[in-house]
Amino acid sequence: MTITRPRRRRLFVGIAGIGVAALALTGCTTTAETDTGGDASTVRIAETNELSSFNNLSSTGNVDINSQIAYFTQSDFFYLDTTPEVVYDEGFGTVELVSEDPLSVKYTVNEGQVWSDGEAIDADDMLVGILSRTGFYDDEAADESAGSTYFSPAGSTAGLRLASFPEVGDEGQSITITYETPYADWNLISPISLPAHVIAENAGVAVGDDFIALLEAVPQGDVAAPVAENADIRAIADFWNNGYDTATLPGDASLYLASGPYIVDSWDAGQSVTLVRNAEYQGTLEPEFDQVVVRFIADPTAQVQALQNGEVDIINPQASADTLASLEGIEGVEVQTGVTGSYDHIDLNFTSEVFQDANVREAFLKTIPREQLVDALIRPLDPAAEVYDSQIFFPGVPGFDEATASNGSANYAEVDIDGARELLAGATPTVRIAYNNANPNRLDSFLAMQANAQEAGFVIVDGGLGADAWGAALGVTDSWDAFIFGWSTVGAGVNGVPQLYSSTSASNFGKWSNPEADALMVELVKTTDPEEQIAIQLQIEEHLWADGFGLPLFILPGVQATGPAIANVSYNAWQTGPIWNYWEWTTAS
Repeated sequence: MTITRPRRRRLFVGIAGIGVAALALTGCTTTAETDTGGDASTVRIAETNELSSFNNLSSTGNVDINSQIAYFTQSDFFYLDTTPEVVYDEGFGTVELVSEDPLSVKYTVNEGQVWSDGEAIDADDMLVGILSRTGFYDDEAADESAGSTYFSPAGSTAGLRLASFPEVGDEGQSITITYETPYADWNLISPISLPAHVIAENAGVAVGDDFIALLEAVPQGDVAAPVAENADIRAIADFWNNGYDTATLPGDASLYLASGPYIVDSWDAGQSVTLVRNAEYQGTLEPEFDQVVVRFIADPTAQVQALQNGEVDIINPQASADTLASLEGIEGVEVQTGVTGSYDHIDLNFTSEVFQDANVREAFLKTIPREQLVDALIRPLDPAAEVYDSQIFFPGVPGFDEATASNGSANYAEVDIDGARELLAGATPTVRIAYNNANPNRLDSFLAMQANAQEAGFVIVDGGLGADAWGAALGVTDSWDAFIFGWSTVGAGVNGVPQLYSSTSASNFGKWSNPEADALMVELVKTTDPEEQIAIQLQIEEHLWADGFGLPLFILPGVQATGPAIANVSYNAWQTGPIWNYWEWTTAS
């Protein structure tokens, strides 16, 4: 399986988090009017979450809405289509497989590519892009007694850690990355992210050639021999990690520079963000529309109403039978449905006191009414829907049938209140369940779980949080014992496995740690043979279920709808959703 946190907060699992990104959960401010009244030069989109960071690749910024804005505003070497397959954007640059042994890949940015402030896009930008997510400088000891961890990327560093320091070439227009061993997801890696000159200036270090020299002079970290922290790399990393997080449009316009067709023009907090054409864009993915308005509408019913009223042109709400019925009743609206790469699950917190006991973990998971949830929430839209029984593989992909037959999911096929009581042996543990209480599916899931768990003897605390707070709470492990949330996959690669489950990954929010599974994940990212990849992932699956990591619940069906003013918006099951080909959208004739 493969996976940027919610819409459902989404992530890109299976991709290292560079360029296309990793498994995602889902200037001055202007006063531009956000309701354009159907202006033919404007397309209006409804999104569930509000923008929170201009770095969608950091552990805190890897949220679906941040990735959506980045997709409109940042150029890259490639994108994924609906298959999903890699489609190269040669209007921006080229990717060349130089050698298979050793694995060596060259990335060259076309001359003339610039950021929206006119600064050239070149090797220093690519160096920051790759080094921020390889763990190249990290040397923190396993017991955290010495050494440092610098950058906090959303994706796993397990595969990219195999890369040496890139070689700069072509007068600063290219970098070549050479890997010590084969790397399974090399073709899903792009070293483009944020402008190096902005990061350097804010970190208080030299820019240009001196910046590249600074990065190159610092040796690769060695966890076996930690050294004193490097102040320059720490300053660069701290700004990359946190400097782009914001709740309003920054007063410093350099914090939202663009390299793609659009640039952020205004942000009405709590309401919408407006994108306009980037006058400096030099690429070939030129859109028809001059302006994109992204409105923040959390409630699916309100999204449908906004579409019906002509306030938005495209919606991609959480699917439900009521939502679909409402959309089908609106004249002139095109409704598209299908499967998605998104799924809901409940994860346990292995640092919380209550789940230190394996019997308590097993007892709690035995109370989860997965069949009931599928029947109530998913089958009204998809009568053939089944409980999702894998942590790694999606139905229909190689490995899924083998996984569900052997991973241990059969132990949780049915609710077992008596079995849970027996495991508790009279104890009444308190469990704080966190979730997004603005999401109807999550609220319904919590209420069903609460009723069952309390029947078995648990004391369940409602840890529901608002749509603007629950995502940040994922990383605060002392505030919850179990969390209901969702991941969304891009449908490609294997690096999403360590992204979600490695003991060192920031996206492993419950801090599950299994040395045998960690070793398997290290092997996985070095394995290029598909059959061997499946065999390794099957072993990781067994560890996840045996340890009580949590439970997958259901795969979400998808629904998107387009108003009568827009054409060529196609259904996309994967993380990018309907915006994947925005440069092909046209005004409906």
